[in-house]
Amino acid sequence: MAVIRSVIRGVGAYLPKRILTNADMAKIVDTDDAWITERTGIKARHIAADDEKTSDLGIAAARQALIRSGIDPVEIDLVICATATPDRTFPATAVRIQSELGVTKGAAFDIQAVCSGFVFAMATADNFLKTGQFKRALVIGAETFSRILDWSDRTTCVLFGDGAGAVVLEAQPQKGAREDRGILATTLRSDGRYGDLLYVDGGPGSTKTVGHLRMNGREVFRHAVQKISGVIEETLVTTGYAADEIDLYVPHQANARILDGIARKLGVGPEKIMITLSHHGNTSAASIPLALNQAYEEHRLKEGSLVLMEAMGGGFTWGAVLARW
Repeated sequence: MAVIRSVIRGVGAYLPKRILTNADMAKIVDTDDAWITERTGIKARHIAADDEKTSDLGIAAARQALIRSGIDPVEIDLVICATATPDRTFPATAVRIQSELGVTKGAAFDIQAVCSGFVFAMATADNFLKTGQFKRALVIGAETFSRILDWSDRTTCVLFGDGAGAVVLEAQPQKGAREDRGILATTLRSDGRYGDLLYVDGGPGSTKTVGHLRMNGREVFRHAVQKISGVIEETLVTTGYAADEIDLYVPHQANARILDGIARKLGVGPEKIMITLSHHGNTSAASIPLALNQAYEEHRLKEGSLVLMEAMGGGFTWGAVLARW
């Protein structure tokens, strides 16, 4: 039976020019390259310029994705931006991106699920496209996490970076078979009981300030491996695929130890996992599309490739998307 699938037509990314290495971090806080590398796997991260806003990063990534897709911006009727670091409290960052790109129809809005934001945004766009409400969507993950870091806290400031990635989705009829192209399944989960393990200690409705990121790293790690592995397995069961049938895993880039733990739990070899953590750091909602873009540029994605994207973020929120390229 024919079904409508959200097919990935293009992918793009943008990273700020400024690079902050571990050696640079050692000049800011009491740390060194060995300490950071051993605990996180991170060697460098990109930092937005003072005059670069989150929307600027998202616009650059979106433009590249649109060019590669061959789709004119006027044909886009849905723009979703996943971000925890919007330009302003309102209007939505997605609305500025929509305007700057020349998208004049449909809807544009932000999604806030922190590091899981891109997965949540993909699932949201997929549901809109499958129901026929929209035809073509631009899904963006864009962050300037450097703006909410406490640069005196070496346990958090060494982890994060700035960047943006984007994909263009198009609703296309498919056969309703395992071989279909496009998004095959999405799984989303949240549990607010863990909200105090990874959070920002400010906000307009509470402190009237932006606040800084705070994290209980040990507890976040403990939950991450379990919850991400669980949602991956659930997604695979839904589609009938086994872990070893996935061609490429594109995980949220949070910590090398988390990535290793998930790979071991699933029994997946390192050659099947896309890792950009060492030179991007944790870019929150931008990390999956940034990694997806790098996989595309390294020719690790071919038509028909099965790609599984997964993430966990503050909230806790977590989820997975399985798609055929």
